[in-house]
Amino acid sequence: MTNIEHKETSHKVKPELFAGIDVGAEELVLEIRKNGKPFNPQKFANTPSDRARLVNKLAKLPGIIVCLEATGVYHFDLSIALHDAGVLLMVVNPKASHNFAKVLMKNSKTDAVDASTLAEYAARMDFVAWTRPSDETLALRSFSRRINSLTGQKAAAKNHLHALNATSEIPKAVLKDAKLAITQLEKRIDNLTAEALILIGKYPELDRILLLLIGIKGIAQTSAIALMGELLLLPPGLSHREWVKFAGLDPKAFDSGKSVHKKTRLSKAGNRHIRAALYMPALSAKQHDPHIKAYFQHLVDNGKKPLQAVCAVMRKLLHAIHGMLKHNQPFDNTRFYAIPTCTN
Repeated sequence: MTNIEHKETSHKVKPELFAGIDVGAEELVLEIRKNGKPFNPQKFANTPSDRARLVNKLAKLPGIIVCLEATGVYHFDLSIALHDAGVLLMVVNPKASHNFAKVLMKNSKTDAVDASTLAEYAARMDFVAWTRPSDETLALRSFSRRINSLTGQKAAAKNHLHALNATSEIPKAVLKDAKLAITQLEKRIDNLTAEALILIGKYPELDRILLLLIGIKGIAQTSAIALMGELLLLPPGLSHREWVKFAGLDPKAFDSGKSVHKKTRLSKAGNRHIRAALYMPALSAKQHDPHIKAYFQHLVDNGKKPLQAVCAVMRKLLHAIHGMLKHNQPFDNTRFYAIPTCTN
């Protein structure tokens, strides 16, 4: 076979079928494209039975490439079902598909339009296969997000109790009930944390990661569970800089021409749960670890606002965690920041 014939053969086997699925809490909208021609969108309920019907339909189309957005918890069951059925699957960051829609100059935003955009994304962009997380990491993420949700409820309940205590006319029964709500939430958080630790203890790799994380001052078991629940679901092989981008902790500059020079801010284009899981450890670490405290103070002394300095600590902690897990090494605070020595 000549080179020309080989090229022609390779061209013929190029994928011709693409699909985009807009995933909602209650509905899935599918658009299939063949040779650039879109078919009418189809709707499925986001229920186990309808997801199975959708997966069966796509599994019968050999070579089809399916694209959907990472939309919180709602895309996961569908992604796993498609992957396990052998369907070629891309899961993209919503920010990427949003910017892609802008390039296509799509002004309308409906579920059908979003599905069409995702189908076109699959057709035009390089295929990057979705990596299926293990069942135990998916379970760990469920634990971490539920614990985080209950922790938020506990904070709100404490604020409510504080407000009640500010008024002398509040009946004792109301105060007692408000305190009971906090106690119950604390008990539920403790129970879920214990169950998550039992799960981690069943898997040596998870146990190794937990021990490394709690070796950092500021990261206790609950924070470690929260971090593991998010970080272990990131695609394997990412660099520390890519971790930072996935967390939305990368700085975003805004300069245009000679007149527009806005302050650099966090992009916040990534996983907000990673940022939330890092925030309290960063606050604690800057209080209890001398090297992290010195790094924070160095930033403040050089003009950073306290919140900006905390975000920088979060970003550097994420760098450190990436290196620790990759090389199986405990946290070394001297590498985090070397405290300057005073010279006379």
